[in-house]
Amino acid sequence: MSINPGMMSSTTPEWATPQELFDRLNRQYGPFTLDPCCTEANAKCAERFTVAEDGLEQKWTGRVFMNPPYGRKIGKWIWKAYCATRSGEAEIVVCLVPARTDTAWWHDLCMTGEVEFIRGRVYFEQEGKSDRAPFPSAIVVFRCWPDRRATP
Repeated sequence: MSINPGMMSSTTPEWATPQELFDRLNRQYGPFTLDPCCTEANAKCAERFTVAEDGLEQKWTGRVFMNPPYGRKIGKWIWKAYCATRSGEAEIVVCLVPARTDTAWWHDLCMTGEVEFIRGRVYFEQEGKSDRAPFPSAIVVFRCWPDRRATP
């Protein structure tokens, strides 16, 4: 099995979540109500924000599943996930991210959440193919602080 050369470069920050992995996370943490950073083709929830709607500028509520673009802005997406739960707007945000344990966003934000390292490499869907990622992945879960949850 060879690795898609596009996955080793920054030709695209889009790494579509494998359905089997999403289904497991949805059973464990869902049901998810919002996918804040997706394309029409890879959206996992009925409520979603595409690139055109810029999920970083939108309010996140409910139970959120996030597989952010893996480019230079990933720290902003993790910050948004963290803030959405700390403010009480989102009940939970479950993030599928590269396990970049050497970065500031990982240490400053991800380590404040619940972290599950994924054994082996994730087979992402990209450009109609399923290819193994050249990097390790993790699930990071941010939960709403009980004293911050909005009251009805």
